Amino acid sequence: MSSPVWQRLWHRFAEAERTGFLEGARYFAPSLPAVFSWGLVTGVAMSKSVLTVPEAIGMSLLVYAGSAQLAALPLFAAGLPIWTVWLTAAVVNLRFVIFSAALQPHFSYMPLWRRTLMGSFNGDLHFVYFMQRYGSQIGYTPGKEGFFWGMALTNFTMWQTSSIVGILLASLFPDSWGLGLAGTMALIPVMIATITSRSTMLAVVVSSVLALLCFDLPYRLSLVVAVVGAIAAGMASDELANRATLRAIRLRNRAQGVGKSGESR
Repeated sequence: MSSPVWQRLWHRFAEAERTGFLEGARYFAPSLPAVFSWGLVTGVAMSKSVLTVPEAIGMSLLVYAGSAQLAALPLFAAGLPIWTVWLTAAVVNLRFVIFSAALQPHFSYMPLWRRTLMGSFNGDLHFVYFMQRYGSQIGYTPGKEGFFWGMALTNFTMWQTSSIVGILLASLFPDSWGLGLAGTMALIPVMIATITSRSTMLAVVVSSVLALLCFDLPYRLSLVVAVVGAIAAGMASDELANRATLRAIRLRNRAQGVGKSGESR
């Protein structure tokens, strides 16, 4: 009796990648309640907009970008030209250009179509988790691609499930429930869990301040400004920390050299 198709496909991948995939899925699992909350909020919002149910489901599956989907809804309602919707979605998603640039050194050895596929499934949370785990390990590392896909497909599955539930059952969720606030509150513990160093803390503070200061910018440009500011702040903090460490090492070596010189006399 032959094994199931999915099992044969699974065993076509190297053992390191299979292990990495399962590890990535487990690593991402604590974030699933937050993803479910935001997916549900987005699905309900799409269902209560001018979109039909098939259009909303199609948008969820094809666009797969909650912030861009929410930004596009009022434009659809206003009957604005499609190029305006495309431009708004592109501006909101500019942060993924930054994310892709950060991932490029890790997967530059792959063919273009595989990198394009990975970019299509990339997301905010698992990008952060991936960089926390493999940020310093540039180039090929066994299990690294599997780790990425374990998080990416777990995120995608939960997002689409919750979005479609929200689309189909939107009438059961009255506006008075404040689902938007619930989704935001669900993301706060996830964000706090990613603060593992001073540079990360600085990035969070800078991005929060910039997002508030630039809140009134059109096309949700405040999101792009906050992402760029967070990356710049984190990189600057890491650079200053590295310089301080090197300076301390030089001073210690110099002191040890002086001590040995005195002993030899």
